[in-house]
Amino acid sequence: MKKVFVLTGEPSGDKLASKVVNNLQTIRSDVDYLSVGGEHLKSLNIKSIYDLKDITYLGFTRVLLNIFKIKRKINQTVNAIIKFNPEVLFSVDSPDFTLRVAEKVKKINPNIKTIHFVAPQVWVWRSGRAKKIKKYIDHILLLFSFEKKFFDKENITSTFVGHPLLDQTSKDKFDLDSVVKKDSKIISIFPGSRLSEINVLMPILLDFVKLSQSNYINFTYIFHSTTKYKNIIRQFILDSKLTNCEVISDISIKQNILNKTTFAITKSGTISLEICNSKIPSIVVYKMNFINFFIVKILVKVKYANIVNIIANSEIIPELLQSKCNSTHIYKVFKNFIDNPSMQSKQIKDYASIIDGIKTKGNASKNVAMILNENLN
Repeated sequence: MKKVFVLTGEPSGDKLASKVVNNLQTIRSDVDYLSVGGEHLKSLNIKSIYDLKDITYLGFTRVLLNIFKIKRKINQTVNAIIKFNPEVLFSVDSPDFTLRVAEKVKKINPNIKTIHFVAPQVWVWRSGRAKKIKKYIDHILLLFSFEKKFFDKENITSTFVGHPLLDQTSKDKFDLDSVVKKDSKIISIFPGSRLSEINVLMPILLDFVKLSQSNYINFTYIFHSTTKYKNIIRQFILDSKLTNCEVISDISIKQNILNKTTFAITKSGTISLEICNSKIPSIVVYKMNFINFFIVKILVKVKYANIVNIIANSEIIPELLQSKCNSTHIYKVFKNFIDNPSMQSKQIKDYASIIDGIKTKGNASKNVAMILNENLN
């Protein structure tokens, strides 16, 4: 049996990794897997050596407060990988964790091939990382074609594979009558995949829903969640005593919900690509503590938080960050879109070319799986 260790550091990476592994499992059955993963990899019967939430920390200050615990987890992970002795260490995103693990593994056992998916955003900050990566990453797989020049400059083996979230979506049909009233319009809300994000954003988003419900009576507000935090989000809603709100965590019906969504409000992150790919008008919201925001402002080299806006170098999708991330401001921008269909159409038209430009030929997850397969032979 061949062996692959799948290393993720947060739910979004777990999701990306699972799409790849699912494709690899269809290509060959002689692979044994072990991971640091979450519910998506677990659904493929892949064991995780510990709970993913043990290393999912948000923000610089939270990392600093848990630095010794994180170091212990890095060492625990390295020891587990060395003991497992895989042909390939497949690390996905979360570079501050996964790449530290890969570096230590490579020093101990240079024969383990290290393949990293989702390049660290050297075009946003810490550009010097590209040069360092060459020492311990054998092959880096890129979501976006424009990233390649940064790694070619350092003679790092890299391949543009595309973004799995832009792969052809499922055509499976699901009866939404059990979730949404027949004539109701869906407003999809994404409050985050980390508890710290949820705790900050849910009160703001629920206050927004209260404002919206006072003017729009035919909307159903669907909060998209991971399985782990579904009950926490539901409790927020129960405490608010709001109606016309639902929580879904079932991955199999998510695309069906998106297909029927009128508008989306999402925290900044990769989910925005899925929303754009589904041709849904949207706004981005996010809030962090002042210290973290101050550090980010110093270090980050780009003007925008959302990847679509970064590529376009224009705020196609409104970004309501920090002080603008409040229920009154969110509602004002939301209402402007809802009451002006031409604004919705223009946004969709503006980001359509961006999305088309970052898609790759074929299926991105399968592209990655094929590269992993080549390295197992």
